[in-house]
Amino acid sequence: MALILRQNNAQRLYGLNAEAETLGLRPGMTLPEARAYCPDLILRDADLAADRRLLVALQRWSMRYCPWVGFDGDDGLVLDITGSAGLAGGEAAMLADMQARAAQAGLSLRTGLADTRGAAWALARFAPGIAAPGQGAQALAPLPVAALRLPSDQVTGLQRLGLRRIGDLAVTPRGPLARRFGRGVLDQLDRALGHLPDPVSGQAPPAPLAVRLTLPEPIGLVSDVMAGLERLRERLCALLRARDLGARALVLGLRRVDGAGCELPLHLAAPMRDPARILPLFARTVEGVDAGFGIDQMRLEAVRVEPLAPLQIGSSAAGADRLDALLTRIGSRIGLDNIRRFRPLDSHIPEKSFALVPAASGPAPAPDPAPIRPDRPLTLFPPEPVVARGSTPPLRFRWRGMALTTARASGPERIAPEWWAEDDLGRGLRDYWKVETRQGRRLWMFHTPQRPGWFVQGEFL
Repeated sequence: MALILRQNNAQRLYGLNAEAETLGLRPGMTLPEARAYCPDLILRDADLAADRRLLVALQRWSMRYCPWVGFDGDDGLVLDITGSAGLAGGEAAMLADMQARAAQAGLSLRTGLADTRGAAWALARFAPGIAAPGQGAQALAPLPVAALRLPSDQVTGLQRLGLRRIGDLAVTPRGPLARRFGRGVLDQLDRALGHLPDPVSGQAPPAPLAVRLTLPEPIGLVSDVMAGLERLRERLCALLRARDLGARALVLGLRRVDGAGCELPLHLAAPMRDPARILPLFARTVEGVDAGFGIDQMRLEAVRVEPLAPLQIGSSAAGADRLDALLTRIGSRIGLDNIRRFRPLDSHIPEKSFALVPAASGPAPAPDPAPIRPDRPLTLFPPEPVVARGSTPPLRFRWRGMALTTARASGPERIAPEWWAEDDLGRGLRDYWKVETRQGRRLWMFHTPQRPGWFVQGEFL
């Protein structure tokens, strides 16, 4: 299996699983080249935004081990555990705990630990393990020069000179290397060996968007809880406006005087920060709360936020707000993922030109202001076989058990296949015809020359 990403008008491999790596595939390969190695390769689209969200979550989680955690590219983290390893029982115990906790979450980690950041990076990617204190040079010596985080052209140039290992590079005279490759190669070597500083720039996680209300006396009435929620939502929406954000998911936490509590989640169909629209959406869930002997603390947090565009004033904006509020109310009962809509996709193949997605997955793309395309039927369905012969619309044919007679036909419109994707009907051409029958049916039919046959895929109303 591999993840693909479109780069420079070409689809390239972005990520691979272990089985794909054993077949010789590597990130950066074009899709046709990868298909030549593995015709049965399973492909999925890479989601860079989701990868970044996961990395941010792992960065917050890693702060349980040390306070200095930074991002290392798009696929790694770097931790400065100076003075922190002893709290976890030692360096080996710390790495073992990381591996075990990540495995429980379904993640596999490649970890390296050394005196320097460069050496730890090299070990994590080329020889996972721990380098003993003061033994970083010995641990790096057998590793390839690519472990120094060098550009690919410099790695190729060093290999052509016979310098394939870091140990070979370390004993080579520095003057000729500097004249041929510049200071970059030697600086990376010195950072890995500890001769130059390479500090970790820790990034503090963003402060949570949450507000709290501690009550002097316990409350238990629904009206009292809604009154406290009204005060919380005003403060939270002010925080969201200050950061130009809108909430997509909220959690209302209620703590009872006996120490128990509950959390009431609310998922929104669109980013919101309007207090008047948020408060009524909590009414149904608050009514079912068991207050026990009373509630003495309330906490409202925006657990998922998105950038919110400037407010549009007008009837269209008001209509969109009402639709989002309706979707949220229905979604609170049956789940937002169960409310779906059609989203257009960039494909000439009719059955691949749209997708059914959750209605709250994001705004629909703006339609083409002046689409230039042939007529399409309003009713579209998967291709259905037709009993007919010939490469031109048949005079008589059977479809769905009905005997039909052609009165008039126009076409053909030829649609070529997507060569990079499999098709249920095989990779081949389709010649589409608009066929009007004497029985009143107006059908959208196509013929497949490579595998002679007729199919109906839509009906004009």
